Amino acid sequence: MATTVTHGMRVRLRTGRIRLLGAAALLLMAAVAAPGGTAAAAEPPWSDGPAADRISVAGGRFTDGHGREVVLRGFNISGEVKLAENGGLPFASAADARKSAQAMRDLTGANSVRFLLSWAHAEPEPGKVDEEYLRKATEQMRAFLDAGIRIYPDFHQDLYSRYVFDKDSWYSGDGAPEWVVKAGGYPKESCGICVHWGQNITQNPAVQDATRDFWKNRALQTSAGTVRVQDAFLATAEKTMAYLAGRLTADEFARVVGFDPYNEPYAGRYDDGQSSRAWEKDVLWPFYEKFRARMDAAGWDDKPAFVEPNLFWNSNIDFQRQEGGLLDAGAIGSRYVFNTHFYDQKAISGIFMPGKAQDGQYATDFATVRDRASALGTTAVVSEYGHPLTGFTSDKAPTVVKGLYQALDSRLSGATWWSKAAASGPVLSANQWQWDLYNGRHHEAMNGNPDKILTAGDAWNDEDLSAVRLDDAGTAVLRQDTRLLDRLYPSAVAGRTLAFTFEDRSRDGSTTLSWDRVPSSLPNVARLVGSGRYGMLVWRQNGTTEAPTELHLPRDFDPAATTVVSDLGTVTGPPAYTAHGHTADHPVATAAESGGSDARRLLLSAPPGAGTLHYALVADGTAAPSAELRAAAQRELSAWAQAAGFPN
Repeated sequence: MATTVTHGMRVRLRTGRIRLLGAAALLLMAAVAAPGGTAAAAEPPWSDGPAADRISVAGGRFTDGHGREVVLRGFNISGEVKLAENGGLPFASAADARKSAQAMRDLTGANSVRFLLSWAHAEPEPGKVDEEYLRKATEQMRAFLDAGIRIYPDFHQDLYSRYVFDKDSWYSGDGAPEWVVKAGGYPKESCGICVHWGQNITQNPAVQDATRDFWKNRALQTSAGTVRVQDAFLATAEKTMAYLAGRLTADEFARVVGFDPYNEPYAGRYDDGQSSRAWEKDVLWPFYEKFRARMDAAGWDDKPAFVEPNLFWNSNIDFQRQEGGLLDAGAIGSRYVFNTHFYDQKAISGIFMPGKAQDGQYATDFATVRDRASALGTTAVVSEYGHPLTGFTSDKAPTVVKGLYQALDSRLSGATWWSKAAASGPVLSANQWQWDLYNGRHHEAMNGNPDKILTAGDAWNDEDLSAVRLDDAGTAVLRQDTRLLDRLYPSAVAGRTLAFTFEDRSRDGSTTLSWDRVPSSLPNVARLVGSGRYGMLVWRQNGTTEAPTELHLPRDFDPAATTVVSDLGTVTGPPAYTAHGHTADHPVATAAESGGSDARRLLLSAPPGAGTLHYALVADGTAAPSAELRAAAQRELSAWAQAAGFPN
């Protein structure tokens, strides 16, 4: 290990004699201090714990109890909730949930999940909440919380309900209970000429009528008497939230970030003369205010609602797009998060985008997300994105998903990042669709039809988007390039992120995709990076926290070969994090991720100094660079950062 400390960083050095208590103590200390040593042998950073777990919205960002800016990254758990085979739960057992959570943490470094729930299974009869369903769901949530993964639950629906569809239908849905659909008396479902299940949203009269009834809060005649459908949903949501708040421990509940009230809202049918924008203002937003009140009543008053706009507000196919994005909600502030989805429908269609995604392809789409969140006075999360992994457009998946992650990290293309980094913008929180442990191994009777047993893919409307599967030995393995999914990202920043990029060098078949090239004006940085992966973070310290900045390190970043070049110091093979009180022994160090995982994180500890501009280049490299090369790269980056025009 070689280390250079600069800019007056105070590193406490232990002097004098150290008394060793036998050979076992000596071996333990060596494991902690050695480059690439087992971080689990060291004490966890002082900044871990309840303060780090407590997430809120402040200043248009997610922040933790230390005042650090937080980025949530992970997956949806899970499309299995859409199916009946495991009773509307993501997993067949709590053991499978624990296995899945640990695999997600180890294989991807995810720190959050959107945890799907089923209204149909939570309220199988009018007014009666199934506490056994909630007990099992809570147990499965706990598996992720124990693995250090934050969650936000989502009452999921697609096409309103599976019970809208006939047993021999080509399509299926999920969401509302059977008793709701029976009481609705809807027409026989038919999508007409449809090539994708999503067309049912606007073409299937049964789906349209049932959805419209929900938003109209129609009074239904049920076995329990007259029930207003939206009121029933809100009551069940409140009972569910109260159950979770009462059954999770205080520490566990602190890792529950918020609640997603309703997946992909759409009017069903607009009233005569009603626009999509007016529907959001007059129907959707009042529903969210009602849900917010239910959250408060259930003990979730310090957690935000993750509210979604009209499903079609940001479609990238012009004739599908509808005006929206909560344009008339005003400044919704810290009690709400702007929550949206994005799928490249042009790429999925196979018609409107014949080729593959290119560098910067989604920069404008995700800049729009950032801008809407800013206008609303809150932060954003992209709670669904992805691309099919089988089918006639699956060849686009490596480039599409790389492009999506690139746009989540920055507003800029790779070609312009270094020259325009001051415009990079905040890093977006996001949860990829999806993480289904049973992908390709389902046994789902479609719409309850025993003659239509689905086993392939996600077992739902011919979708296949799961990033994970079980191999023949029952081990969870990734179905997409590890370099694409296990990413460097700033999970907690002691200040405000000004710019971030990660060149993952992920692959499309045998082709390595390199979109973010270090410019020739930084020759020593380019030489240090070589053909390896690298990330670059620039942040401005806020001066209110002693907690370190943290970045998730991909699992296959060799700790001994990882190089960090920062204004805080330069090092190849960062040591394990140790501290005396709140003072770090090394400005650049590594530690195990919380939750018992073998995933690792990089910790950057800055001295006090409100408003100080910091940067860190993190590279896995192909060989250990010399101290001279690191120093030359540091000089280049310092000059670059000062000249880039980053805002104060």
